[in-house]
Amino acid sequence: MAIDDLLDEHEQSERVRSWLRKNGASILGGVVIAIGAIAGWQWYQKDQGGKLASANVEYQKALAGLQANKLDDAAKAVKALEAGPSSIYGDLAALQLAKAQVDAGKNEEALATLRAVKVEGDLQRVVDQRVARLLVATGKGDEAIKLLGSATDSSSLEIHGDALMAQGKRDAAREQYEKALKTLDVAAPQRRLLETKVMDAGGTVAAPAESV
Repeated sequence: MAIDDLLDEHEQSERVRSWLRKNGASILGGVVIAIGAIAGWQWYQKDQGGKLASANVEYQKALAGLQANKLDDAAKAVKALEAGPSSIYGDLAALQLAKAQVDAGKNEEALATLRAVKVEGDLQRVVDQRVARLLVATGKGDEAIKLLGSATDSSSLEIHGDALMAQGKRDAAREQYEKALKTLDVAAPQRRLLETKVMDAGGTVAAPAESV
């Protein structure tokens, strides 16, 4: 029996939202690691002297607030960093704060925190994708789709599909999932989950050709 025979449209929509709620924190964690590595290299390249030392003090305050689960204190430190000259410290602290807010079930606050993060190049697209996932999880699918725009990478297409699926638009969601699946290598770790989403949306998954 096909998976879509077992789940009605409401159940499938809730399944998408539930997955995003459960995995939002781990998704954000990956972005923190990526930006942390880039930030370390940029700090090494640019000696900002006293300004860097001052930013580090605020960054440590933010970390202390997170470790003590005092999110309000951490948020104040993040705002101080955002107002200062070292945007990298502020971005890194904000991403960690957003992860903690998701862990605490404060998705709206996490959204506000992430929307304030402005990084360069491909990393901004990754941050936007995390925002889009949270938008879907909080029932704001149209906003998520607008934020993703015309992006054609697999992650953006998958999130677009999640937004449509959460709205009960199975056929449109399946189309996005199938597009996303075509962009993935057969050995990609997220392929199995995406195949499941295709089937949940009423599609079928053919055996992929071996990658070269």
